[in-house]
Amino acid sequence: MAEEKTTEEQQAPPGKEIGKITHYFGKIGVAVVELTAGLKVGDTIVVNGRGQEFEQPVDSMQVEHEQVQAAKKGDAVGLKVSEPVKEGDVVYLKV
Repeated sequence: MAEEKTTEEQQAPPGKEIGKITHYFGKIGVAVVELTAGLKVGDTIVVNGRGQEFEQPVDSMQVEHEQVQAAKKGDAVGLKVSEPVKEGDVVYLKV
C-alpha cells in the first residue's frame, strides 16, 4: 500500500526557485525578494511558506526605488504582493 504524500518535502515544487523573501512591509503590502534567478514583469510567481502558498502575476517591480521591467540574479526587488508573507518564504517562477 502506497503512503500518501502529505508533507511539504514530498510535494513537487510549484516551479523553479528564484529567490527568498528578505523583508515584508505590511502596511503597503510590499515584499523584498533577493533573487537567485532572473524575473520580469508579466511572469507568474508562487510564494510558499508556513504551509501556505499563493500565486500571483508580477505586475510591477522596483530595484533601488526605480521601476524596472526585468531584474537579474543578485538583485533585491520590491514586489506588491496579494497576501502577507514572511521573511524566509520561498519564491518560485511558475512553469
